[in-house]
Amino acid sequence: MKKMSTETACVHGTYKAKSGEPQHLPISQNTTYRYYNAKDVAELFDLESGGFMYTRLGNPTLGALEEKMALLEGGTAGVSASSGQSATLMTMLNICKAGDHILSSASIYGGTYNLLGVTMKKMGIDVTFIDQNLSLEEILQHQKPNTKVLFAETLANPALTVLDFEKFSAAAKAMGVPLIVDNTLATPALCRPIEHGADIVIQSTTKYADGHGSCVGGMVVEAGRFDWSVGNKYPDMTEPDPSYHGLRFYEKFGSIAFTLKLRAQMLRDMGATMAPMNAYLTHQGLQTLHLRMERHSQNALALAQFLKNHDMVDWVVYPGLEGDSNYDLATRYLPKGASGVLSFGVKGGRVAGEQFLEKLELASIVVHVGDVRTSVLHPASTTHRQLTQEEQLKGGIKPELIRVSVGIEGIEDIIADFDQALQKLKNL
Repeated sequence: MKKMSTETACVHGTYKAKSGEPQHLPISQNTTYRYYNAKDVAELFDLESGGFMYTRLGNPTLGALEEKMALLEGGTAGVSASSGQSATLMTMLNICKAGDHILSSASIYGGTYNLLGVTMKKMGIDVTFIDQNLSLEEILQHQKPNTKVLFAETLANPALTVLDFEKFSAAAKAMGVPLIVDNTLATPALCRPIEHGADIVIQSTTKYADGHGSCVGGMVVEAGRFDWSVGNKYPDMTEPDPSYHGLRFYEKFGSIAFTLKLRAQMLRDMGATMAPMNAYLTHQGLQTLHLRMERHSQNALALAQFLKNHDMVDWVVYPGLEGDSNYDLATRYLPKGASGVLSFGVKGGRVAGEQFLEKLELASIVVHVGDVRTSVLHPASTTHRQLTQEEQLKGGIKPELIRVSVGIEGIEDIIADFDQALQKLKNL
């Protein structure tokens, strides 16, 4: 696949309209497709041709989005999914089965933590969560003979830790397993994990890829360079598949084998398919991704700098902020910006945190990140309220913590809103 910059890939869609056709990507809002002979349909079922037969397995609108995301990430091919969670689940199940082991950073999205640590454990897949600040040697001490995956996030949600790609890539290579990276908060506009050693990239397109809070979706992109045959560790990729007349995926499809297996088995059997309308909306969002991520990052840095010097704020976490514990890694892997999410501690603890949210006028209380509009959340009194304070602290949720998804509004307006809300806390 021809290499293309993120800016060019964002602006130029992969759908090529004919003369007189609409410029925008058509929405193929249908379930099935017409053919005129049995041979063409047979070739589809045997994976001998690349057409469409049923939208659960593929669709022209989904195909255009998948090709575009693969271009953005610098991969060989992609598969869309109904959500980021389903993209993660299908990716893991594509190469893991009962009795296998996943090694994962502990600094990951809470929903993914539960997916790996609770649901997949019920399926018989063991998971070990590690501190991603461990040394290479310490990481390797946690591998097992049945380890099949090393997993992490480029920019962790909500911990905001930045992945040391060099270390994790070296660990994956030493273990002979693929490095799978969730790139949701960074997006390919700010970081391309494949260029830093990732073998598979996952993204919840619900966040910045869409960018307007309009649709749920997920994406999986394959780098196309992992050797699935080494060590006979991935027999489902190399051995005959009885459901496709003994086809061997890696032998047949090479650099897109993971993608073809994901589509032909996981989408076929699990049906976690993105809706064509959602693919269209996400494709529209990608047109401005590089511009939005630049503005999100600029605004987040400016707000972080403002909050750091405010007398009603105890602390600020933002990897793009000089002095932050992840600043050096952000400078290395996120040189275009550290995305739009930050957290800070308001003076006054949990009560002040709750009241701060109520004083905001521009920012909205939303259980979401990655929107063009600024949103805030007080986890201790909302998303994590069922936990005891001790449990919250163990999970890094301090009573005063405010999570902010900084939008692309005028930064003067954002700062003015946060300032007036913080000033009102002084009178309480």
